[in-house]
Amino acid sequence: MKTRPYHHGDLRTALLTLAEDTLRDRGAAELSLRELAREAGVSPAAPSRHFKTKQALLDALALEGFDRLDTVLTGALDGAGDDFASRLDRLTRAYMAFSAGNAALLELMYARKHDPDVAEELKTATRRMTGLVNRVIEDGQRRGEVRAGEVELMVVPLAAALQGLTALLQSGGFSAEQVEQGLHETIAFIQRGYAP
Repeated sequence: MKTRPYHHGDLRTALLTLAEDTLRDRGAAELSLRELAREAGVSPAAPSRHFKTKQALLDALALEGFDRLDTVLTGALDGAGDDFASRLDRLTRAYMAFSAGNAALLELMYARKHDPDVAEELKTATRRMTGLVNRVIEDGQRRGEVRAGEVELMVVPLAAALQGLTALLQSGGFSAEQVEQGLHETIAFIQRGYAP
């Protein structure tokens, strides 16, 4: 029996890339460390050097997703004006673009946030994402563009609207024009809800 070598240029990155492909094409249930090792051309035991379990791999992939989303959202806000309407528009559009291109990854990112055994890194990543949105609302409050209120509660309708719109878009059946119009109306609705 011929054994495959462990050595690989960057096995951790290769495993994450292959895992994301599997997640997108077939779902998390179909993901197997043994199968990923075969696809990467390494021995079946090699992935355990980086990920002790399938869940550890999924958590690492979710964490990478949060990092990528954070980069996208931060970049969008860096290019926005100072006013709340501009920042909300850029934030919402960036989030929707990310979710459209990474539906399975986004689902994975939020799947374990309430599990009692969730890794601390994932809790931190979730809080970082929420904190970014909180700061946009807080800045709007300071500028007098957003009504007073507890920011943590004010984030809930925004999150619900974005997740709902994401689910609608992922269900298919919408033209690009309908998607754009729906996004425009959702942003306008949210802005009216936050108005002083």
